[in-house]
Amino acid sequence: MKSHYFHGNMSEKILDLDPQNRHQPARGRLLVSEPYLADPYFRRTVVLLCEHNEEGSFGFVLNRHMDMEVHDLMENMPPVGSRLSIGGPVQSGNLYYLHTLGPHLEGSLEVVDGVFMGGDYEQLRSLLATDPKLSKHVRFFVGYSGWESQQLDKELEQRSWLISPADRKRVMNTLHSDLWGDTLRAMGREFAPLANFPDDPAMN
Repeated sequence: MKSHYFHGNMSEKILDLDPQNRHQPARGRLLVSEPYLADPYFRRTVVLLCEHNEEGSFGFVLNRHMDMEVHDLMENMPPVGSRLSIGGPVQSGNLYYLHTLGPHLEGSLEVVDGVFMGGDYEQLRSLLATDPKLSKHVRFFVGYSGWESQQLDKELEQRSWLISPADRKRVMNTLHSDLWGDTLRAMGREFAPLANFPDDPAMN
């Protein structure tokens, strides 16, 4: 549904509170939740899509974090001080990781702009034990976000998500104070007003 505060001669594009997606879902794109997405888990989240095909989609929420570090969760991980993120509600007992170590981890898959997913865990653990400073090149997630075949497409039709290109800095920064709002503002003039919507629609 499209909403406009004013009518007449003023530009509807500027006041459009339901702008259309310019991009299609694909590996390396960001899903940005609409301001009033009802699902409390994904409310005001930014999700990096790591795969999107006929079988389904999956990715990691970038702006949900835990008050613990990865070595608190994994006994054999050296104390590298990496912040732990909540990637999604699926397989929440498993650890996943994105990194910029590229070919240093066998089996890793490039997702976007020098950011890779997965790879040999023992190699990663060995690298971090040898040089803990390498932890700044790794993001750890508990669980992931998944959609069955065509489920994400239906949610897009329902205007639950906006789609934005991703870049390495936005994906790997775990200290961003408002990734959701900043991503909307970076998407352009017609998307920026959405970042200012109050959490409670009654306050608008």
